Amino acid sequence: MDALAGLLEGPRASGAFVLRIVMEPPWSIRVQDRSPLCLAVMLSGEAYVEPDAGEPVRLRPGDVAIVRGPDPYMLSDGTSSAPQVIVHPGQQCVTPEGVELRERMSLGVRTWGSNPDGPVQMLLGVYEEVGAVGQRLLDVLPPLLVVSDDSWDSTLLPVLAREGAKQGPAQGVILDRLLDLLLISVLRVWFDRPETEAPAWYRAHTHPVVGEALRLLHEDPAKDWTLERIAAEVGVSRATLADTFRKAVGTPPMTYLTEWRLALAADLLRQSDATLTTVARQVGYGSGFALSSAFKRVYGISPQEHRSAGAVSTPTGAPTAATAGAPART
Repeated sequence: MDALAGLLEGPRASGAFVLRIVMEPPWSIRVQDRSPLCLAVMLSGEAYVEPDAGEPVRLRPGDVAIVRGPDPYMLSDGTSSAPQVIVHPGQQCVTPEGVELRERMSLGVRTWGSNPDGPVQMLLGVYEEVGAVGQRLLDVLPPLLVVSDDSWDSTLLPVLAREGAKQGPAQGVILDRLLDLLLISVLRVWFDRPETEAPAWYRAHTHPVVGEALRLLHEDPAKDWTLERIAAEVGVSRATLADTFRKAVGTPPMTYLTEWRLALAADLLRQSDATLTTVARQVGYGSGFALSSAFKRVYGISPQEHRSAGAVSTPTGAPTAATAGAPART
């Protein structure tokens, strides 16, 4: 498992919100649902997506936008700045005056909008949770990135569009997996652009030494790793591994391993009722006490407090986005 594969295991859709929007201009929607991640797929017509802290970017058919939350953003035809619809947490859709619109604008199975024959059609896929592992991925994304239709060739879009309109056994699972595949495909295209400032761990995955070390740590984080053991596995000296890894990734190998183990532990604590000792062994700590000490040192709260809290904990002093900046388009 490479570093990207490991991180993409984090924002795995489970009961993700998938909706086809069909609109007749003029239209504008303000999304303030505080979801951590949204994919907007343009099927027909054109639309604009505009983060509160950025410039509007036009979407054309085949374009895919990834919006990193939880900050609000606008979707519109570009002619009106005043929102006609506001989306709150839980996908509650209301007018600016507070009138409920979800049922009034329902157009069928996972379809919603102002006109069933409207020229503007868009698919929205919303991840309402990503976990601590997924947050490590989100932290290196800009608030908005767009992969244009002419920069990739994906057969996923028509499949997702067809499946989104169906209602059948395990349909939610099918949509979750299709959304995951779309996210992975779009991020790979975006990370591989020459002009993208891809995170160090992504660039490092092609390095013959560092890439192999990352694969080992992601594949078996619970192993009793030492710097000497990692170096032996990749066939270099301890000094060479330490220096090469730090230059390529930005942190020493054992620091990276600690951060990865704790992110995995944070998600395991939320996703199961396993004891602290069990979680500790799954991620490479000898006891629940050892995990608890390391977890509190990095996250600032105890594992039990994290398990009980409603929001994903983030490491104390961690940056919110390593490459945050202006909206990106390819």
